[in-house]
Amino acid sequence: QVELVESGGGSVQAGGSLRLSCAASGFPSNFANLCMGWIRQAPGKEREGVAGITGHGIARYGDSGKGRFTISRDSAKNMVYLQMDNLKFEDTAMYYCAATPARGGGPCYNVGLGPATYNYLGQGTQVTVSS
Repeated sequence: QVELVESGGGSVQAGGSLRLSCAASGFPSNFANLCMGWIRQAPGKEREGVAGITGHGIARYGDSGKGRFTISRDSAKNMVYLQMDNLKFEDTAMYYCAATPARGGGPCYNVGLGPATYNYLGQGTQVTVSS
């Protein structure tokens, strides 16, 4: 059972930055075999894919974070990060680390963004941006 633990959320003024971290454990094989991502959910809204990253570090972003957010992973530490810069009020949401095993059991070469892509979610970390 994959376990994901997020940290790094908090309150920040618009224009500020935050770095979210996610520690992954419990996966049966190489960390690179997990497709990883970040999903967020604002009050009253549906979950939204923010960013995804393949096992070898290829990233993709949803429209909301392009140019402002950077996803990365550290295979030595089994960690995934989301650097968020120039935060906006509308970025206020609960942010969840997400993971899913790559198809075929090998390294993750392609990653989706949508929440339905992922089999595992962490408990979330709150990000609040004040205008």
